[in-house]
Amino acid sequence: MLQVTVKKKLSDFTLDIQFTVANNILVLLGPSGAGKTTILRAIAGLLRPDEGKIAHDDRILFCSSAKTFVPPQLRRVGYMFQEFALFPHMDVKRNIWYGVRKYDQEANELYERLVGLLRIRHLTTRFIDTLSGGEKQRVALARALMAEPEILLLDEPLSALDADTRLELQEELKKIQALWNIPFVLVTHDRAEAKALGDEFLFLERGRQATASALWQDEILQCPGVG
Repeated sequence: MLQVTVKKKLSDFTLDIQFTVANNILVLLGPSGAGKTTILRAIAGLLRPDEGKIAHDDRILFCSSAKTFVPPQLRRVGYMFQEFALFPHMDVKRNIWYGVRKYDQEANELYERLVGLLRIRHLTTRFIDTLSGGEKQRVALARALMAEPEILLLDEPLSALDADTRLELQEELKKIQALWNIPFVLVTHDRAEAKALGDEFLFLERGRQATASALWQDEILQCPGVG
């Protein structure tokens, strides 16, 4: 269970949010600048909240009262950025292995499993600039999972893809979440994608939890009071 209670003063408003995520997919919704990416960055340890607590099961990642702040590299949090953040000077295999601390048999078995599961085994010797958007997305997901994260954060990971590829990779993400059985926290502006991927939904407006806007009222997406 991921538990997030944070406050952070930003330039236009103060982020003040509280929610929990079990081993399923929580989708963060809301207009641009509502604080969605800030939440991901706080969970990842790329941003320090002003106050609050972030914990996964019994492990405290941040606690302002106890002055606890686990650095990003020790949090076991995977982060898929919107632009994928792959290294163009490395081939696919080296991108996937980047950041792995132990090169042992167990890690190699995980690598073989991922390239098979994501259907990218034939791409391992190719460089990033020769890949399609969907192929880059699969490589970025493989790299994030290669670190064996306990939490996976996804910041609009499918936004640059064509409609057919998006549908295909939505199915891949659902399957992988079920296999890994860890909390996924996903940001998207696409309501069809949110419906396809989300188990729970949290709507944000100026850094606070809000009810679904009129845009969402005719949809199944009714924010179910996460947290």
